[in-house]
Amino acid sequence: MSQSALRKPLATPREVAEYRRVTETQLAQERYRGCGPKFKKLGRKVFYDWSDVYAWVDSHTLQRTDQRPVA
Repeated sequence: MSQSALRKPLATPREVAEYRRVTETQLAQERYRGCGPKFKKLGRKVFYDWSDVYAWVDSHTLQRTDQRPVA
């Protein structure tokens, strides 16, 4: 089985925003500020690898309200 057969298709900003329950505008601001999930830019289009999105979400798992996410 080829490596590409094991990978999920890249996600669009709309799909990631829907998954995270935020707006596409907020996602764009996170890209600008460099505080959101890693993304890929292919030409003018922005895509996300689902594994990067899941890793980013997992890195924001906290146990207490006074904790800060680890970058």
